[in-house]
Amino acid sequence: MHKKVLSTTYFILLGSMAISGCIALSPLKPEDEFGHREDGVSVDGRQTIMISPPDGTTEYRFFDATYESVTIRPAKITNSTATGQVEVLIKGSFPDACSELHNVVQQRAGNLILVTLTMRRPGGAVCASVLRPYRYYLDLEGEYGIGSYSLKLNELSHPFVVRVATQ
Repeated sequence: MHKKVLSTTYFILLGSMAISGCIALSPLKPEDEFGHREDGVSVDGRQTIMISPPDGTTEYRFFDATYESVTIRPAKITNSTATGQVEVLIKGSFPDACSELHNVVQQRAGNLILVTLTMRRPGGAVCASVLRPYRYYLDLEGEYGIGSYSLKLNELSHPFVVRVATQ
């Protein structure tokens, strides 16, 4: 019985190592790759949006943008002294039919990048309460070398690492 338990444990361990090896070797999803952008409505039902200027005749209320996920996508760096750009894919949902992205402000202090993303909503407007999923592509300003960084988006931190590309 003792041999059977060890044998079963060995095969479970071996199987989980094989699965984790497959996961580690699986290619990136297109949305995780630098430069891949989807226009219009994507397969996940999110509308790709841009920030447009507000209507000058409307009074707005402003608030921090809500979002659900952040994917940080550094450009492929070919050697340890090279630098490259970093883009961010932000996925979220507008809380109603009237809200839209208003502005993005970036600041950088070394390896800390502070980003404030705001939404606007017409003051006094009656808006349908529907979630409208969106995706927004943000190019971080400047060049990024090999190393660890922290993106702070509307008070939430998202660490990332820029590495030399393996391919």
